Amino acid sequence: MVLGSTGSVGTQALEVVRRHPDRFRVIGLSAHSRADALGAQAEEFDVRETVLSGDDPEGLARLAALPDADVVLNAVVGAAGLPATLAALEAGKRLALANKESLITGGALVTEAYRRGGGEIVPVDSEHSAIYQCLRAGSAEEVAGIVLTGSGGPFRGRGADDLRHVTIDDALRHPTWSMGPKITIDSATLMNKGLEVIEAHFLFGLAYDDIDVVIHPQSIIHGMVRFRDGAVVAHLQQPTMEAPIAFALSCPERVPDPVGVVDFPRLGSLTFEEPDTQAFPCLRLGYEAGRKGGVAPAVLNAANEEAVAAFLDGRVTFPLIAAINAAVVDECPDCPALTSAAVADATTWARQRARDVVRERVAAGR
Repeated sequence: MVLGSTGSVGTQALEVVRRHPDRFRVIGLSAHSRADALGAQAEEFDVRETVLSGDDPEGLARLAALPDADVVLNAVVGAAGLPATLAALEAGKRLALANKESLITGGALVTEAYRRGGGEIVPVDSEHSAIYQCLRAGSAEEVAGIVLTGSGGPFRGRGADDLRHVTIDDALRHPTWSMGPKITIDSATLMNKGLEVIEAHFLFGLAYDDIDVVIHPQSIIHGMVRFRDGAVVAHLQQPTMEAPIAFALSCPERVPDPVGVVDFPRLGSLTFEEPDTQAFPCLRLGYEAGRKGGVAPAVLNAANEEAVAAFLDGRVTFPLIAAINAAVVDECPDCPALTSAAVADATTWARQRARDVVRERVAAGR
């Protein structure tokens, strides 16, 4: 089952299937609005169960719970992927999770669905896949903490004053990965790392104090696990999404199809730096929203989507992305009980409040 099959992760997942038709069979596909592309994929892979979620939002959850699906790859973009995540886990499926918003907006709900349904979550994000694989080196009781790595984006090394005049094209020029505009801007602001910290908290059951982020420009080490005896186990691979996709589909076995192979004699040096949270405060906001809990992560995620859209439209400057996010999170309403309805309401509120803040900042010329 591939949800979000016409996007970047979905198309790469189908490429893995093409190379291993004896190992994988696709029984369902979904896309948001690209009906022609979805139809072509369904014809190629002989799939009868398809959903165009832009016309049928509830169809994603229905597809995710189909009895014949052993593995559900959720590559839907945004908070719209949460119902499918919950449905897959409630039905006891293996969830190959590329939709990080499921955990960011509804982490506690996902945890509850996992416990009730007995499903399994295998992360697809390269960093969390790396941590998942490194954790196989020891028991949970032996883990002292984890380290998520990040390239630092196109503005690594620049101070806050240097970021006031960067352009949209500058921000979209990622040094390592080829990604869509939204995630590329998140990489430039380090918001992607802030959101990944929240995701890691729910995936691995670790306290926020036990989750570190380091800047690693070469993007060869994708994640590390610290053990209580001082040992560190790291996952190394050339940047490619096909590797974590294939692992999520096949684990605990590994597909005999080497991708992203590291050539150590040609590799050169691997370097690491502390993230600059003064110049890139979005990373700090991720920790703050995660520790606040409730709907705060969902509010941060929604506000950031609006702020990034405003930047890509040329309405606000690059540093204002973080300022907008901070303003909205500061006003985040309390949430005594996290429910799907509470997440939806908080997301709607945060989007509108972010739009209001954008208008206020534009009117003030800031």
